Amino acid sequence: MDNNQAERSLRLAVTKRKVSGGSRSMERFQHTANLLTVVQTCRRQDRSVIDFFVQALIAASNNHLSRPSLLPQY
Repeated sequence: MDNNQAERSLRLAVTKRKVSGGSRSMERFQHTANLLTVVQTCRRQDRSVIDFFVQALIAASNNHLSRPSLLPQY
């Protein structure tokens, strides 16, 4: 057994950390981790990351719309 899937999941975060020099605070680290989680989840579900963020921003600006979910639809 190997952990290639786990390593591929971390690749985006590791690359970002190496390029940017890391986060300066724990709060910034948590924000970055949350954003990368959304990106990776959308990719695994073959969903558009941009469309997800657009839907989230529209819902945040309009209280009558429900926010998009990352939970898979069965």
